[in-house]
Amino acid sequence: MNVTSVGFKMLNIVLHEPEIPANTGNIGRTCCATGTRLHLIEPLGFVLTDKTVKRAGMDYWDKLEVFRYDDWDDFKAKNPDAKVYMATTKAKKTHTQVNYEPDCYIMFGKESAGIPEEILVDNEENCVRIPMGHDIRSLNLSNSVAVILYEALRQNDFLGLETEGNLHRLNWKE
Repeated sequence: MNVTSVGFKMLNIVLHEPEIPANTGNIGRTCCATGTRLHLIEPLGFVLTDKTVKRAGMDYWDKLEVFRYDDWDDFKAKNPDAKVYMATTKAKKTHTQVNYEPDCYIMFGKESAGIPEEILVDNEENCVRIPMGHDIRSLNLSNSVAVILYEALRQNDFLGLETEGNLHRLNWKE
């Protein structure tokens, strides 16, 4: 079970062989903002010390819970009971047609090719897509992560997140 020190379950984002460091940095920042774990499946198209990863993640990267795996088999071996949803343009159902568990994993493929079809074909029931026009190949990886992650968070009542904000200098009118 994935439980944090404050006692609630955490969602998990899995990147399968990400290639662009700025995307991974942006995704890391989104994970920090949402209390989500980040799982990286090798090979990566960059080194994690790359300045573009750090720049995109800004000063949040040290607060991020990151796990690395040698390959898909290593990920499965280390997370044997993981419920993994797979984001792919090839899916038959949309990302809003599933019920995300508060400790599920949502996997995204590399920018140039997505999740390998050899993985998808064995997990058809857990494949989801973001609706988009027929002449668009795909959305940016970090945007796709944000869209699906926030749907999962919404379904779980934004568990552990602040849902109201305050003005800095003034007060909201009652």
